[in-house]
Amino acid sequence: MARRGQAFAEGFALFAECLLAGVWIALASLPVVTAPAALAAAARHLAAHADGETANWRTFWADFRAAWRRGWRTGAAMIGAAALLGLNLLVLAQEGVPARPGFALATFAVAGLAATVLLRAASAWTPASRWRDLFALALARTRDDPSGTAILLGGVVVLTMCTWALWLLAVPMIGCLTGAAVAVERRRLARQE
Repeated sequence: MARRGQAFAEGFALFAECLLAGVWIALASLPVVTAPAALAAAARHLAAHADGETANWRTFWADFRAAWRRGWRTGAAMIGAAALLGLNLLVLAQEGVPARPGFALATFAVAGLAATVLLRAASAWTPASRWRDLFALALARTRDDPSGTAILLGGVVVLTMCTWALWLLAVPMIGCLTGAAVAVERRRLARQE
């Protein structure tokens, strides 16, 4: 019985850490261009917490600064891609566009897969990593691990729906989604052993 209680306490502590990471991601992502760096720092924070290592506010911000220094172009590219997808949806909102529902669905699918690749890249980030290499690796993992991709894509859908229902839910949900990205990465590594 004590073992079950300890397992529950550890699981709940990790959940609470995910919620806290969501707040930190939201604060660090306020300029929008810093979102990839915030996700990377939060993923590293959650992985350190799960390993029982020191994980606190200072380590998060140190990782955030390191990720931002080498990844500001990634944030700019993310904004450009989001603007392009938004423009595509704006065009599809006009009357008379042929095959509108199909193109809208394709746009949402591309956006979801892009978010999944970003989450996979952020979950594998280390201070020595180059973002270009991380994205190449994340694309390969997205293709080679369909179950992990489905988990993250489902998480992106849940995040979108929760945000649509109540925008404040985006803050804790992004932390939980980052935790899911870390878990998917660890699951993939465990399968390789």
